[in-house]
Amino acid sequence: MGDVRVKKFQFSLQKLKDFREQELDRQKNALSLLQADLQRIEDARETLVGKVAEQSEQLDRVYRLGSTASDIAMRKRYIVTLQQEIHIKEQQAADKKVEIEKQLAVVVEATKEVKTLEKLEEKQLEEYNHAAAKENEQFIEEFVSGQTVRAANVTAAE
Repeated sequence: MGDVRVKKFQFSLQKLKDFREQELDRQKNALSLLQADLQRIEDARETLVGKVAEQSEQLDRVYRLGSTASDIAMRKRYIVTLQQEIHIKEQQAADKKVEIEKQLAVVVEATKEVKTLEKLEEKQLEEYNHAAAKENEQFIEEFVSGQTVRAANVTAAE
C-alpha cells in the first residue's frame, strides 16, 4: 500500500499578492496622512475664523467706546491679515482635497488588484481541492478493488 502524501496548497502568485497587499497598505497610509493634513488645515482655518470673530467684536467695542484712529486702523489691518490667512488656508484645503481624490483613486486601483489576486487564489484553491478529492476517490477505488481482488484470491485459494 503506497504512502499517500497530500501536497499542501500553495498559491502560485503568492509573492505578487503579498507585494500588492503591502502596496495597498502603503497607499492607504498615504491617504490617511493626506486626510490628517487636511484636518490640520481645516482646524487652523477654524481657529482663524474664531480670531476674526473675536477681533471684530473688539473692534465694535472700540468703536462704541471711542478710540484713536490709529488704534482702529491697526485693529482693522489685523482683521484683514487674518482674513487673508483664512483665504490661504481655504486654498490649501482645496489643493489637499485634490491630492486626496488622486490618492483615493490610487487606493481604489490597488484594492482592485488585490481583490483580483484573491479571486484567482480562490479559484486555484477550488481547483486544488477538486483535484485532491478526485485523487482521494481514485485512491479509495484502488484500495477497495485491491481488497476485492485479495478477498477473491483468498476465497479461490481455499
